[in-house]
Amino acid sequence: MFEGLFQPVHLVIIVLAILILFGPGKLPEVGAALGRTIREFRSSVQETRPEVGAGEDRSERTERPS
Repeated sequence: MFEGLFQPVHLVIIVLAILILFGPGKLPEVGAALGRTIREFRSSVQETRPEVGAGEDRSERTERPS
């Protein structure tokens, strides 16, 4: 279904559409906001990974009878 979705011609069309929608003046602001969003998402994922791992360790210990 998604074969060939991101061919170079398609990417050029997407970039041109974004440029037309936001304009060259607004594009740096959109890029900066997108970068901040991605950084915040990654930091949130990194913060939750130790919590999830710690929760799994405790559940393994309680499930095993001694």
